[in-house]
Amino acid sequence: MKRFFIFFNILLVVCFNLHAQGEIDKQGKIFYRNEKSAAILINSNGFGLNGRYAKRVDAARKILYDLDIVYYRHPKEVRVNNPLFSSSNNINTNYSNFVLGKQYLPIILKFGFGKQQEIFRKFDVGGISVRKFYTLGPAIAVLKPIYYNIYNDYDTIVKVERFNRGSPVIYIAGRASILKGIDELKIIPGAFLKGGFCFEYSKKDQVLNALEIGGVLEGYVQELPIMGTKENYQILISLFISYRFGVIFDPNAPKSKRQKQDYSY
Repeated sequence: MKRFFIFFNILLVVCFNLHAQGEIDKQGKIFYRNEKSAAILINSNGFGLNGRYAKRVDAARKILYDLDIVYYRHPKEVRVNNPLFSSSNNINTNYSNFVLGKQYLPIILKFGFGKQQEIFRKFDVGGISVRKFYTLGPAIAVLKPIYYNIYNDYDTIVKVERFNRGSPVIYIAGRASILKGIDELKIIPGAFLKGGFCFEYSKKDQVLNALEIGGVLEGYVQELPIMGTKENYQILISLFISYRFGVIFDPNAPKSKRQKQDYSY
């Protein structure tokens, strides 16, 4: 949560300091303002990427097609290390930090469909357009099992295994290869609803630069067994902020004409 608010404050300062004042926009406007964009996002329980295609309905509304790829961080995660395997002890091991009790590495895919409406239009080069939006659709949690290196006498690997609450924690030296368990993926389907506000501040009419804030509600057919405890969740609620960048174009224009447009950011 702390990272979320730090990132939010930095983006606000940059956005409004660079574009607080403007001049009258004399650029020729694109009537059919479809958009292709990507976004880097951070939320209160993870981070990820977004891809979007926005299709114009009228002067103020667009239909949105979204794809989110998000890493989910369980709120009970605490990264630790085993001091018995630190480099200062001169022990030859595959030592690394690890999250105690974590069973799965979760990546969540969200396929969204929704709408966006402009509620305040900018009229000068340095202005800000304000839009509200929502998307909803299916979500898929892809869970990869996490394996740990288990040592005996602190210098010899005796096994590589998943977290077991009955195993002595003292013998865990770190997480095994990220590829271990890739053939044991667990898929849990669900659905999500996302909504928020978009503050678009581009100086060029063919370019999209925007800051988005909002919230996400998602639910799955069962709890996501991220941790080897009873504190796992089936319903996830989070706040998010994202930086969006992309291009705005007339879909009816010839491709050769689109390629000559200035898409400099």
